[in-house]
Amino acid sequence: MKGYIHKADTKRLIIMVFGNVFLGMGISIFKLSGMGNDPFSGMVMALADSSGIAYANFLILLNLVLFGIEFITGRKYIGAGTFVNAILLGYIATFFHSTWLNLWGEPQLFWQRVVIVAIGVVVCSFGVSMYQTSDVGIAPYDSLSLIMRDNFPKISYFWHRMFTDALCALICFLAGGIIGLGTLVSVFGLGPIIHFFDVNFTRKLLAKKGSKGE
Repeated sequence: MKGYIHKADTKRLIIMVFGNVFLGMGISIFKLSGMGNDPFSGMVMALADSSGIAYANFLILLNLVLFGIEFITGRKYIGAGTFVNAILLGYIATFFHSTWLNLWGEPQLFWQRVVIVAIGVVVCSFGVSMYQTSDVGIAPYDSLSLIMRDNFPKISYFWHRMFTDALCALICFLAGGIIGLGTLVSVFGLGPIIHFFDVNFTRKLLAKKGSKGE
């Protein structure tokens, strides 16, 4: 694992960090809309509320459990990005959500919430594109569907990811969380927009050579 982290160049690490910042920002925007988050974030928020533990702290506790699975069954997916996402993402999302509330408060009109969802999906997609395409480690939750694909290759990655997301959505619902437009947009809309940013921004950014020493 040390070797994997060591070989990651500075550019990829910086892009990964910025990707997690934008991802956390996107999660906070979804939460601000009040119309649901991506299934995993929504589940974590619902379980955190039910247990009385702050979202960011609960996310770290859950990631510890998921990291154990990743370490045992998918060690090749562990890198610097794994730890940045697992430890810092919840605090980044909490910071931005508090900032939005202090600046603008909660949106009151339906059309405002819909616009905020649209902004959230774009910001989240941009963040995921930067964080994943940098290829310096996968978050514990994101690694689950990849590990499942490795062990059951006859089933496409799409269905493995749909299974984990659907399970999170079900737990979110049972825990009293919000399942709404934001959830649906996250499940069905993130993929194409992430691909758009991969092709038109992140891969081109990674391909650019620096001025000296690269």
